[in-house]
Amino acid sequence: MTHPAPILGVYLSETLDLEDLYGAALTADDVQILRPDQVTDPQDIRFALCWLPGPRDFEGYPNLSLAMSIGAGVDALLAHPGLSEDIAIARVRDLQQAALMAGFAAHEVLHYERDFGQMMQNAQGTQWRPLPMRAPELSVVAVLGNGTMGQAVVEALNVLGFTMQVASRSAPNAPLEGVRYFTGDTANKDAAKGADYVINVLPLTSATEDVLNAELFDGLNPGARLIQIGRGEHLVENDLLTALETGQLAGATLDVFRTEPLPQDHPFWSDPRLRITPHIASDTMPEVVTAQVVETARALRDGTPLRLAIARSRGY
Repeated sequence: MTHPAPILGVYLSETLDLEDLYGAALTADDVQILRPDQVTDPQDIRFALCWLPGPRDFEGYPNLSLAMSIGAGVDALLAHPGLSEDIAIARVRDLQQAALMAGFAAHEVLHYERDFGQMMQNAQGTQWRPLPMRAPELSVVAVLGNGTMGQAVVEALNVLGFTMQVASRSAPNAPLEGVRYFTGDTANKDAAKGADYVINVLPLTSATEDVLNAELFDGLNPGARLIQIGRGEHLVENDLLTALETGQLAGATLDVFRTEPLPQDHPFWSDPRLRITPHIASDTMPEVVTAQVVETARALRDGTPLRLAIARSRGY
């Protein structure tokens, strides 16, 4: 029996050791991924597994046909100056990643809603002091984005009884009972109006860049909170700081930033109204990443449709 020759790929990242993360889980004989220093003939490389590749990382691979992100985000690939438009872009789609994202979002809403920060301070001071609470339905949670991640977040918080307002690119095929959906050009502002919490899980496109701005914040209930788990470029940082100073926002959880890692001298670090996490709202499991890389690489080799490819025109 004749076995097909392995299709070869290359790991490309400036910030992560992708071989260390995924190499052990890649067990397919017909799909191999090399570090750049292991490539003997660049013409043999057909695809790249990527996370924040350097500005010249794609140079020298004349037969490259596919760049695949290890996560859901592809904005860095779409904006990469060295990635020509004829190269397909694909991304990992992991339902467990959506569940992790939903758990993070629900945790943050409950942290603020039940004032667990204050209870921790009370406990540290040996104070037995129950705090007032309100029925979940009296708190309005706006979710910006209704893709795989957004739907998981909405479902989790809806089950907990919060009043949900969702911005969606298009009308959902299976809307949840009791959830208000907003579509159209003003969907994000409409969903955020009157909300006590706004959770951003939008993809980054030219239409969503800077969407978390003063105009959107002004539509929230005074003292609202932001949970930013989309992309760093969604947030106008100065508008956030202004909203915190005026009290329009009482605080925010920030998991993604325009510059990552967040610079040590950035003012966000020292602001007690902000909860900073290092881009860990969710992650993809190595076995999921490698299985989908193998599937996509084989489809590329065989000339069959790339199920995990994104539409460049939409940005996701």
